[in-house]
Amino acid sequence: MGLGVKHLALAAVLLAGCDDYVLFGPPTETACPPSSTLTYESFGKEFMEDYCTKCHDSDLRGSDRNGAPSFHDFDTVFGIRAVSNHIDETAAAGPAAINEGMPREAPFPTLDERYQLGEWVACGMPSTEIP
Repeated sequence: MGLGVKHLALAAVLLAGCDDYVLFGPPTETACPPSSTLTYESFGKEFMEDYCTKCHDSDLRGSDRNGAPSFHDFDTVFGIRAVSNHIDETAAAGPAAINEGMPREAPFPTLDERYQLGEWVACGMPSTEIP
């Protein structure tokens, strides 16, 4: 019986090694440039609609969320700000990291869009709608 447990443990380790998917990366360590013009209206809303809200929308329930956790809703700037560190560590790019854990399926943001996301997050996700 002990040998069977060892084989199961070994199989689990080997299978885990086959999946190189990494959801959370390190913080991008992006600094907000004083000249940044990115706002929710000029960047964030469209980025979220293009890449995120197919799963991260407050109107979606159950399997329609495709595994997106509750309260990770990106259809409002308030919802986005609530988990800004998760957004930075899963989808943004900066000097310390290029995080590509999200989205899991196409379409995917360009590298430039990921850097812009990192900048917008670092600047506090400004919006003209909500201070």
